[in-house]
Amino acid sequence: MEYVVAFVVGGTICIIGQLLMDLFKLTPAHVMSSFVVAGAVLDVFGLYDRLIDFAGAGATVPITSFGHSLLHGAMEQAEKHGFIGIGIGIFELTSAGISAAILFAFIVALIFQPKG
Repeated sequence: MEYVVAFVVGGTICIIGQLLMDLFKLTPAHVMSSFVVAGAVLDVFGLYDRLIDFAGAGATVPITSFGHSLLHGAMEQAEKHGFIGIGIGIFELTSAGISAAILFAFIVALIFQPKG
């Protein structure tokens, strides 16, 4: 049953993104940015942690989880280290994802020829 819930929640997030692109003519970059902000806003109200508890990977895999991680890490470290903790927290929880994105973008840039 956990897999079904994860699939439904993750799929619903994807459906919302597709509807934003189809109905409101938003670009994928706009939708991605909106989802990152939505994840952060849901974390402010403590709702995203509940969603993760309910849906598991259905809530942690989409890009909304990145916004949640950014804000969650920043707030956690800000309590411990003050203003400098904001930067520490942002990169502590998201460094693996950021590093992977940079690495894979570099590899793809080496393999494929960009259109001029």
